[in-house]
Amino acid sequence: MIHEQLERFPKKFLWGSASAAYQVEGAWNEDGKGPSVWDVYSKIPGTTYKGTNGDVAVDHYHRYKEDVALMAEMGLKAYRFSIAWSRIFPEGRGEINERGLRFYDDLINELLKYDIEPIITIYHWDVPQALMDAYGGWESRQIIDDFNDYCIALFKRFGDRVKYWVTLNEQNVFIGLGYRLGIHPPGVKDLKRMYEANHVASLANAKAIQSFRRYVPNGKIGPSFAYSPNYPFSCHPDDVLAAENAEDYSSHWWLDVYCWGRYPAAVWNYLEKRNLTPTVLEGDMALLTYGRPDFIGINYYRTTTVERNPLDGVGEGTMNTTGKKGTSTESGVPGLFKTKRNPHLEATNWDWEIDPTGLRIGLRKITSRYALPILITENGLGEFDEVREDGTIHDDYRIEYLRAHIEACRQAISDGVDLLGYCTWSFTDILSWLNGYQKRYGFVYVNRDELDEKDLSRTKKKSFDWYKRVIATNGETL
Repeated sequence: MIHEQLERFPKKFLWGSASAAYQVEGAWNEDGKGPSVWDVYSKIPGTTYKGTNGDVAVDHYHRYKEDVALMAEMGLKAYRFSIAWSRIFPEGRGEINERGLRFYDDLINELLKYDIEPIITIYHWDVPQALMDAYGGWESRQIIDDFNDYCIALFKRFGDRVKYWVTLNEQNVFIGLGYRLGIHPPGVKDLKRMYEANHVASLANAKAIQSFRRYVPNGKIGPSFAYSPNYPFSCHPDDVLAAENAEDYSSHWWLDVYCWGRYPAAVWNYLEKRNLTPTVLEGDMALLTYGRPDFIGINYYRTTTVERNPLDGVGEGTMNTTGKKGTSTESGVPGLFKTKRNPHLEATNWDWEIDPTGLRIGLRKITSRYALPILITENGLGEFDEVREDGTIHDDYRIEYLRAHIEACRQAISDGVDLLGYCTWSFTDILSWLNGYQKRYGFVYVNRDELDEKDLSRTKKKSFDWYKRVIATNGETL
């Protein structure tokens, strides 16, 4: 729909930015922290770009006051950060590490000093290695209680100051890349194990939300989902059906469970015929039903365009992790769908289609289907940033990307979407998991690369001042 006049952003809209512990903190073995699966996995030769890891990352652990001061200078209203599980429980369970809790106490208090709303992500992919060694991490139901104990420790310590909480970040990604493609920990390719682990993670999510109701009754909690709305490649009914398949298979399989406590029937039927459905025990579905969140967190970067895929068609493709444009390949699920390059959209150097209208479409779909508020927990552009001779970084492409997506948010609000806030990914440059440090997302440039930590100094990019104006005018000046 085309609006004659757009609604304004709500007065208390959370203009924010986001990060993950492993990607920014460093200090991987300091102050009692135990190793996470990423501390181990990233040191296996060939797993990451040029062997990069988060041992130092961008040293936020030691420089958090400097980073928060920059957030305050920008006028940031919210900062979403994750807590490293093994910094709190070095063995994943058992004895609590007080020094780990104290770091996050200090970070939260520093944010509140500048009236920046802290948003805690409880889990952002870094399960303690001790739990992986003990029982296989997310493949064992033992993790449900261990995760719940970890969550309760956080609720009791920080619940008096933190209102917004995210349980699991991108369950569809850490499960899919860990157990389908085998390029994230634990690095296996086994669909049966994937669906079993995914069901366990969903149960852990629901139990954590139940506990949250007891310990933080005035707070808001929900998972964060990597959402990529699906388009049919053509108006041929087979392609339209393929898009429906993709939406059920790639999105509703998680979102329906979060919000309704049940799996979509068509995908369950498809998996059951292939002996891939997870083991469901008595009480599982009741627990999932009681785990309805207060909001849905959405990490949005792109849409996906799909077409019909025959039974002997395309399977898993190749992901672009180098920044060499055009190196990703088609992928799909035989009998359901396969991806196609959308000829109407430009793409980044990592082959991610740039589609702000897709964000508006996705927000509307989620609103209509689940009737929950939405918090955009990630949206941003990863690109090669260049420092000029005078030391400035002119990232106009990032400004244009964010501007278009914020405009889409305003249009979605005018459509009736209850949007709580918008968190960019990310505030400073970060370690980009498999992509090293060349794929930069931040408003603040960090002086380091894959081979040299350099001095890790912070430099504001052009986008820093632009987002500062956006926040100051509550989205009126884009």
